Amino acid sequence: MARAEVRSATGSVRTPLEGLEAGTEVITAAAASARLHNGSASSTEIVRSAIARISSIDTALHSFITVAAERALAEAEVADREIAAGHRRSALHGVPFAVKDNYDTESIPTTAASRVRLQSIPDRDAALVAKLRSAGAILLGKLATWEYGTGNGGEYFDLPFPPARNPWDLRRFTGGSSTGAGAAVAAGLTPIALGSDTTGSVRLPAAATATVGLVPTAGRLATDGMLPNTFSLDRPGIVTWTVEDCALVASALLDDTGVDFSAVCGQSVRGMRVAVVRTPGHGLPEPDAPLAEALEVGLAVLSELGVRTEEVDLPVTASECFEVTRIIGPAETAALHEQELRETPSALGFALRDKLLAGSTIRAVDYIAALRRRAVVAEALRELMKRYDALITYGALHMPPLLGVEPDMTRFTVDTMLTPFNLSGHPALVQCNGSTPDGLPTHWQLVAKHGDEASLIRLANAYEMATDWRARRPTIDVGERRPAQGATQNQLAADISSAELADSRAYAARIGLGALSDADLARLSSIKNSQEETGAALPRVADKRVRPFDDVRRPRPAPPQDYQI
Repeated sequence: MARAEVRSATGSVRTPLEGLEAGTEVITAAAASARLHNGSASSTEIVRSAIARISSIDTALHSFITVAAERALAEAEVADREIAAGHRRSALHGVPFAVKDNYDTESIPTTAASRVRLQSIPDRDAALVAKLRSAGAILLGKLATWEYGTGNGGEYFDLPFPPARNPWDLRRFTGGSSTGAGAAVAAGLTPIALGSDTTGSVRLPAAATATVGLVPTAGRLATDGMLPNTFSLDRPGIVTWTVEDCALVASALLDDTGVDFSAVCGQSVRGMRVAVVRTPGHGLPEPDAPLAEALEVGLAVLSELGVRTEEVDLPVTASECFEVTRIIGPAETAALHEQELRETPSALGFALRDKLLAGSTIRAVDYIAALRRRAVVAEALRELMKRYDALITYGALHMPPLLGVEPDMTRFTVDTMLTPFNLSGHPALVQCNGSTPDGLPTHWQLVAKHGDEASLIRLANAYEMATDWRARRPTIDVGERRPAQGATQNQLAADISSAELADSRAYAARIGLGALSDADLARLSSIKNSQEETGAALPRVADKRVRPFDDVRRPRPAPPQDYQI
């Protein structure tokens, strides 16, 4: 097996193979598939072009952690021989893809952007990676992520790999945590990427980078071999440049549904009933003006296509949904990484450590209350969606902020309309729906009933075909000056008195966190108070018959008629 080329901790990329030139064409998955089918291009040519573009441009973007160049070219040559012999496995045979570095990949490091995993080389592929490779797709390498695909909402500069940059403006945030997926697809380094989404980690980068980010219905894509962020909220997702490309990948990964999602593209949307949520409700700010304007212009396009829209409010505010995930997510993440936090906290990056501290302070009764609240939220959203073919709202409520600037990055991450559908497990898709005068992309989010990814793709493709946003790609200046280094732990350390520090040290010792530094103990004190307030304020479900949410795929009896959101 050819050795993969690995980005160093400084972010530099060695040229994967000698003789590659930078003058390369950006190609979509659908275009690559068509050329491979008609013989006008070979997989080797397409993969070689992608590797050359990575070598030329990714020194500025940092979207890849590992580039498996030699292996990808060797597999492309095999694909060319198979296709020439008439053994075309699928529409993706010979088409390159890349995956977030929390997916296991045989013989290629899976670092999860963490110091504690730099030498981790799996002996098998994650289920979805294996599925794409079985379809003949060519793995280019592993993409940048927050540490273990998680964090506290910000992007810091203390990990072994630098943060991925936004191709539309290298000074700006790419969202999280599938940062490399959004950046690499937008820049044309790969036509297909796989990411993961817990509270928006596929759709936020899609929003920031003008890509298409789809998370199918919870449970429809296997998570085997994907490093977990949480037990109950994680979902794999697809990132592509076009909805047509997304349909190709969905057809390959959701092959047990019997739906040809590519055939859905181009179908009329006349008569579709679409709910529109224009406001996030109490607790979150109104969307930035460019996002609000783009939503209205986009709805006018759909109206011209014959879509019938009706304004609705969510049965529960997005703010409350975020508060529910703020209990569930950190608690489950802390349970997953308890050993590292207890034994080697200094080896973890600040953002992950911050989240683990938060999760370690959550009371069991608050966690169960959040799971019960989730059950009610999910059922209420299920009832709402029964009346419509789709729902349209915002993804993030802000435009991408400058990288390394707090609290703007955190606001971009948490002020969203994404978490309601993480809780409910509905399929959701983010796509570009405009551009500001200074060139930053706008976006919206589409949601459909459980199991109805076809309606998402049908509606998103109709909008995409009626507009020209896909004709515009970012121009990347590899010589552009990088942003200054962002926030560090010392800059974010909480002010705390010596008495408070002693109390925090005693509390940490009681819960097995005696190895924390004074800076971490100061953060723990502040975080503990905040988490206790969040848990206490979380609305309780009064009806004792409502069980904790456990699995969106399991049918449940109708909720009590007197339940309240």
